[in-house]
Amino acid sequence: MGVTTSKRAADGRTRKLGTPRMRLKKFYSAREVASLTGLTARQLQWWDARGLVQPAVAPHRTEAGGFTERRYTPVELIELMVLADLRRRGFPVPRLRRLVDTLRRRFGVRLFEAIGTGGSVTLLTDGRDVYARTAAGAFYNLSRDPDQPLLVVGAEGGLKELTARARRGRRRCTPSP
Repeated sequence: MGVTTSKRAADGRTRKLGTPRMRLKKFYSAREVASLTGLTARQLQWWDARGLVQPAVAPHRTEAGGFTERRYTPVELIELMVLADLRRRGFPVPRLRRLVDTLRRRFGVRLFEAIGTGGSVTLLTDGRDVYARTAAGAFYNLSRDPDQPLLVVGAEGGLKELTARARRGRRRCTPSP
């Protein structure tokens, strides 16, 4: 049995103690996104080229002949955090693409809108598949047959909600003299 301890912040919101707070900015550079998600700059570029998650501000050529850096909104950052976590769990990129496409096509929502509770769709996983639970209580296996509702008997014990978490910065080892 766990007890959730919370604290009321100066802005009036309540948050769990021990939960790191992340300040949101208007845009995040590709370097910041890579640091927060654990993805590489090349992965971000590849995912952008294939339309998995595209930045709000695409790179463009400068007068000096270089390119500007991609810029991502907080919504795109959260989506990338979730996709990066699924990728680390072994989900292949084509499957992630199908997940994003299915959410748009079948449920009319972005990935961001299905993270956490309170929306019309909540995403859950058992580590092998991704499931959608609608506000009405219907379940769908998005990995196998997203158009066929599942009959769920009992509790959802083995399923965890998908959430967005920033990766902790890696400590760089400095060589000993």
